[in-house]
Amino acid sequence: MSKLVIVESPSKAKTLKKYLGKGFDVVASVGHVIDLPPKELGVDIEKNFKPKYTVISGKRKTLSAIKTKALKSDKILLATDPDREGEAIAWHIMNYLNIAPEKFARVLFHEITKSGVQKGIANPTRLNEQIVYAQQARRVLDRLVGYQVSPFLWGTVFRGLSAGRVQSVALRLLCERENEIQKFAPEEYWKFSGSFEKSGHEPFTAELEKIDGKKLKIDNEEVAKSTVADALEKSYSITSLKTKPVKKSPYAPFTTSTLQQAASQRLGMGSRRAMRIAQQLYEGVQLGEAGLTGLITYMRTDSFRISPEALGSTRDFIGNTFGKNYLPRSARVFGSKKKRVQDAHEAVRPTDVTRTPESISQFLDKDQLRLYTLIWNRFVACQMADQISDRTTLEISSDDKKYLFKLTASVVTFDGWRKIFRATTKDEDGATIPAGLSENDALNLLKIEPSQHFTKPPAHFNESSLIKILDELGIGRPSTYASIIGVLRDRQYVETDKKRTMIPTELGHVVNTVLVGNFPKLFNTEFTAAMEDGLDAISAGEQTYVKAMREFYHGFKKWLESAQEKKAEVKAKVQVDSGEKCEKCGEPMLIKWSKTGKFLACSGFPSCRNAKSLDGERPEPEATDEKCPKCNAPMVKRSGRFGEFFACSAFPKCKTTKAVGMGVLCPECDEELSERRSKKGKVFFGCTGFPKCRFASWDKPIKRECPNSECDSQTMIEKSRKDQPTVFFCPKCKTEV
Repeated sequence: MSKLVIVESPSKAKTLKKYLGKGFDVVASVGHVIDLPPKELGVDIEKNFKPKYTVISGKRKTLSAIKTKALKSDKILLATDPDREGEAIAWHIMNYLNIAPEKFARVLFHEITKSGVQKGIANPTRLNEQIVYAQQARRVLDRLVGYQVSPFLWGTVFRGLSAGRVQSVALRLLCERENEIQKFAPEEYWKFSGSFEKSGHEPFTAELEKIDGKKLKIDNEEVAKSTVADALEKSYSITSLKTKPVKKSPYAPFTTSTLQQAASQRLGMGSRRAMRIAQQLYEGVQLGEAGLTGLITYMRTDSFRISPEALGSTRDFIGNTFGKNYLPRSARVFGSKKKRVQDAHEAVRPTDVTRTPESISQFLDKDQLRLYTLIWNRFVACQMADQISDRTTLEISSDDKKYLFKLTASVVTFDGWRKIFRATTKDEDGATIPAGLSENDALNLLKIEPSQHFTKPPAHFNESSLIKILDELGIGRPSTYASIIGVLRDRQYVETDKKRTMIPTELGHVVNTVLVGNFPKLFNTEFTAAMEDGLDAISAGEQTYVKAMREFYHGFKKWLESAQEKKAEVKAKVQVDSGEKCEKCGEPMLIKWSKTGKFLACSGFPSCRNAKSLDGERPEPEATDEKCPKCNAPMVKRSGRFGEFFACSAFPKCKTTKAVGMGVLCPECDEELSERRSKKGKVFFGCTGFPKCRFASWDKPIKRECPNSECDSQTMIEKSRKDQPTVFFCPKCKTEV
């Protein structure tokens, strides 16, 4: 009996082929194959929000290949990823194939290991249409908002801006935090460190905590000085010295959200990168003779649940490796504080706890090893015994009880789970209390060190803290956080520094002001979280797709109509009078926005088209020896958004442009190659003869003769990858050196 297994990822397909053997054929869809059309709304609002699905550009060939194999198979196993997106992909493929429903089965692989794959194959199920409708609702909601609100931005700021349903709420959080920081007024406060000594013992330092039984609050230097002078005149003794054991339990295993946060905090790894590497670990890594092996369970999860089998093997490993004293009496179970948890998958964990990071380090690249180590350590630690510390609190009072100083110190008596999951700096306590001290001991106050401080504004969000707040507020799904942050960057709504601090740009503030000012209820954290609950209700069968869409669109339509009525007013506020007059017609010059930033434009447009940079006049074009291929006029070199380019000097009569070459010949024609940028700002290399020649490469082409004597190519591609040797590849004959 022949069986066809359909997955999303080609690398996962390779791993499955190894485990399944004969009788199984495995093909990859390479993600979504069917979606809403890219250049139209694609939703029939009048017909119960029926989506107009189309085959994604370039995926028709993939679907045809899948259908050819499906028709020859006795059983078709839909084994796309075990989440909403995977359920929807499987549903679309099944509908496209148009084969008898009884030939299909849904298979879920929560881990790509031999046992995990065999378990999935042995327990086939049916597609869950409620989950499919939940994904469809999210996609349609995003399309309705994006396609009907974005044009409002185009008409008030400039064309091409994006108003994503969830990304705009994230932008609002960033902008509101930035406004808090800008408006913050620092307040002065003082701290006091007292240096004490018991006769015959070493001195130590304690902090002043209370004056006259009230929490310390001194906000000026004059009072601080008088406090120091008064305190030095007093006599002091130890009024309390207590030591008690303190237990600290381990953190829960990772979910998608906490994994992204920890990867950012501990590894300096962006959310996109962390999820990409986690996907590699899930789909399988080549482990020598063991071959392709999945190292972690599915990484898109909101659950802390751990399978009984994994708990048992982990407890055995801990007892055998670290000793029985590192095992709690029973396995730990972690609960979630969130209102609604899908609980479709286990927490993120190693597929085999005995596969320690050290034992497989030789097979992983640097980033894979760092992320796997983080996941392995956190998971094993979550099932280990508590850390135990002796916490000593020392209180020192003046003889009249006016001043109270305090010192707290901890000494770890049993490291427990900290043995493998080290503390962050925030968790460490470096204070110590000298031996030989007792209650009622008299102390000498040697000196007091006052220090001036000022309250600090709230911190800027970074990737980790933004993901944390989105997760806490229930905005979006953890699996979407990486793309939300990516879109905010790609649209130039935020800038990030080396510490991944996210600061809204001026454009980001303008977009946020327009959106929140005109759609305050739509781009609201509570409303967005409630919509997320609605999607979960559809997934759970508690709500229908049509009813949920109608409820949303009833209010959304009113907000759209109200915003359209104020469009001219909003545009006037965005386009500010610069105070300058147009040198051509005398009309006021307005500050406007474009893809390249702010510029000055005549308010008399379109009668007067005068415009100029806010930084002054545009640089004069540079004369060249190039000739225009259309009109033979001289070409000049200009600077644009994506760098330098050649333009016809006869503009606007002739609008011919051409990329500036880099001195390397195109391997497919006689033109030069040039460095260019994609719409998202990513550098690539393409032929200056575009569109006649469509050669392009993400890797850098260099001027180097192909070593193959039968090939005449003068260009090779330099492939440089992290932690791997540089390879030179001929695009013509495929020779590698």
